[in-house]
Amino acid sequence: RKKQAEFAAQVLGTAVYDKFPLIDCAKPSTQKLADLVLNRTWRAALEITGGDGLPPSANAGNVARPYTTARISIRIPPTCDPVKAAAELKLALERDPPYNSVITFVEETPCVGWDAPPLAPWLEESADQASKFFFGKQAAYMGEGGSIPFMGMLGERFPNAQFLITGVLGPHSNAHGPNEFLHLEAGKRVTSCIAVIIAEHFRRLTA
Repeated sequence: RKKQAEFAAQVLGTAVYDKFPLIDCAKPSTQKLADLVLNRTWRAALEITGGDGLPPSANAGNVARPYTTARISIRIPPTCDPVKAAAELKLALERDPPYNSVITFVEETPCVGWDAPPLAPWLEESADQASKFFFGKQAAYMGEGGSIPFMGMLGERFPNAQFLITGVLGPHSNAHGPNEFLHLEAGKRVTSCIAVIIAEHFRRLTA
């Protein structure tokens, strides 16, 4: 996985973070591009997505609040057990609260990740050849946290299957928005690559 992340970072360059709307004073957590790829795919990440109980800054004062609620989102590595992770998090947060306060952790439904099985040699070679022919470059692989949850279901139902998951979501494309659009030339090349790989799979089955 580390080698895949290093190669993906080499291919993408600063596109690893350029697509994010960083303000002038904000920078990526590191300049090591491979680490940024690993951070979004194989390492845990926590984000505070909302909160209640904090007064507006205009009315804030040195007073005790009756409660404070924080909503957090945690991305876990694909092979991490989400139920065990939630239990450990609850234990860590509630075990020793400061100042004899009361902390209650309530989880939503934990979602399991999915780690694609290693590519069979024929599939890896076919993907490389197709990519070199239509894009002029070797195929690169990169994880994407939590965006395709049904892959875990398919992986469990078909544990011996090979998976090649792709799409047109590179530069000059925008998905899942009111102004969704795709880069047509890239879309044609990706479609051509998949057609070649499927043809190679058929050739192997009928040989």
